[in-house]
Amino acid sequence: MALVSEFLGQLTLSYGGEEEPKFPTVVPARDFDPGRDATRIDTAIKTKGVDEQTVIDILTRRSTEQRREIAFEYERIAKKDLSVALKGALSGSLEALLLGLMKGTAQYDASELKASMKGLGTDEETLIEMVCSRNNEELLEIKRVYKEMFKKELDKEVAGDTSGDFAKLLLALVQTKRDEPSNVVDYEKIDEDARCLYEAGVQRKGTDVAVWISIMSQRSVPHLQKVAHVERYKSYSPYDMKESIRKEVKGDLEKSFLTLVECFENRQLYFANRLNEAMKSKGAKEKVVTRIMVSRCEVDLMKIRSEFKKTHKRTLYQTIAEHTKGDYQKALLSLCGGDD
Repeated sequence: MALVSEFLGQLTLSYGGEEEPKFPTVVPARDFDPGRDATRIDTAIKTKGVDEQTVIDILTRRSTEQRREIAFEYERIAKKDLSVALKGALSGSLEALLLGLMKGTAQYDASELKASMKGLGTDEETLIEMVCSRNNEELLEIKRVYKEMFKKELDKEVAGDTSGDFAKLLLALVQTKRDEPSNVVDYEKIDEDARCLYEAGVQRKGTDVAVWISIMSQRSVPHLQKVAHVERYKSYSPYDMKESIRKEVKGDLEKSFLTLVECFENRQLYFANRLNEAMKSKGAKEKVVTRIMVSRCEVDLMKIRSEFKKTHKRTLYQTIAEHTKGDYQKALLSLCGGDD
């Protein structure tokens, strides 16, 4: 029994004051031997035409910690950095996916955020997905790692790269001022917030965006779930919360508020829908698919898988098999961890 509880203990991460369980598809491999793995990868890379299958089998079935140990051993054996070697040996979407796996989850998120703000024109879609779907704890870790990796503050970068109310909302989220979940349900406060959102939006001409930003970025997730609940919000508004957002704001701000609502209603369903959309679009949006599979495989991909099947009436595994191909497909299927 002690072993079981210890294992479950390892699979939980605290979410504010509560433990948010983890549902990974990638867990530490048993009988792990980093030296053996490193040697196999070295041989696979040196093989004429590169033995991608071996590299995929190893890197997609090891935890972040284990991949770090493999990289350490690889450098000892091959006298070069594993990520550099992979970059030289692979290309395209498979390269992006495996290089992503060589970073820890927060490192990967930080580098994806950096990439979304680099150069001319911001990739708002990535920025919205990443900032609006991460909980407080994840954001705090991303900010810490971001500063470590790029010697810059994430909030300053976001502020410099976006503008208007969209910038204000993202900044408010990155500043992680969200309340911790409480065991006490404050119905008066829930009611008051629902009324405030209605009065700042649908009821008046022009939206008081500041009110929406402060409530949506500062209240705890369980509290916001109750505020957005049909009975509560619709006791004031003729529309539900998502309809209200669509009527009141447009563009990136609209997308951000909708993402927030979807994530506090059901974060794994949000990711499942993103994956479905990305794969259905012509020439699968591989960047989106890679980002979600890599960033969630050690967090909650198992749950995303079950939401996917419930909502889209087919499995994530089948959908990947149908919409992707080659070695990239093999790597995604391995991260997916099985068919439901």
